[in-house]
Amino acid sequence: MNNIKNQFSIKDLENLTGIKAHTIRIWEKRYNLLEPKRTDTNIRYYDLASFQKLLNVSYLNNNGYKISKIATIQEDKIPALVREIAAESNLESHAINAFKLSMLNFDQSLFYNTYNTLLKEKDFHEIFYEIFIPLLTEIGLLWQTDTISPAHEHFLTSLLRQKILINTEKAQSKQVNKSTKTFVLYLPENEIHELGLMFINHQLVSRGYQSIFLGFSVPMESLKDLQDYYDEIIYVSYFTVKPEKADINDYLKNFNELLVKDGNTQLWILGHMLNSVDLDNLPKGIFPFKSIQSLIDKV
Repeated sequence: MNNIKNQFSIKDLENLTGIKAHTIRIWEKRYNLLEPKRTDTNIRYYDLASFQKLLNVSYLNNNGYKISKIATIQEDKIPALVREIAAESNLESHAINAFKLSMLNFDQSLFYNTYNTLLKEKDFHEIFYEIFIPLLTEIGLLWQTDTISPAHEHFLTSLLRQKILINTEKAQSKQVNKSTKTFVLYLPENEIHELGLMFINHQLVSRGYQSIFLGFSVPMESLKDLQDYYDEIIYVSYFTVKPEKADINDYLKNFNELLVKDGNTQLWILGHMLNSVDLDNLPKGIFPFKSIQSLIDKV
């Protein structure tokens, strides 16, 4: 059975493109840019071709083309014009749109072709910061608004994970330990969102640091085992959904008592759940960061 999403409400289009539903309706009526279809029960919807066209129209509009001008361009000429502009400038926005199309169609070839095109202009570091991070932010919002399914998210993140692993392996082959510090990267129990942590691992390895990646859902008590092997440890963790708001302060207090207090050890933390923490009163040795870049800058 083909389960590719091919029917979109106007709210879906708003979430996917960032164009307000009111604006879409105006473009539809005034310029005949889109032609919504109707179900057997007379409910309006847009097909995949309409979604792709709207992405292209939005891209041209953001690059200085007036809607009245776009409406006069032959429909089959619009994608070529978008590719022409993307080749000259604003590659990031075009790539993000292509990755979203890849995700919605479960289209691996489009993902790989888009990524390989980016590699001609950027290195992996730039691609992750300039394209993958904004893309992941958008994907998170789309998932929260039910515009995409968990299957879409897993499809895309598995491909991103693949690219991080490949580039980390390349960096490890050239690794030179430049410090007595050992970074131990882990996620707390029941936390599974590891892409950000994986990229931090890549960045640390690329800079020649000793980095041990433990992955997701690691019990706090098992981290103590590493202190039998390394004298100066910096634990790094990403709190996206865990520990929960009611538990996070106790978690940090317990971590400090078990692993940080009176030792040559630190904990560096990032993630959405830090919004539930009083960052000005953290135990000594526990350091919060607002972004991956700010953490890497401290290294």
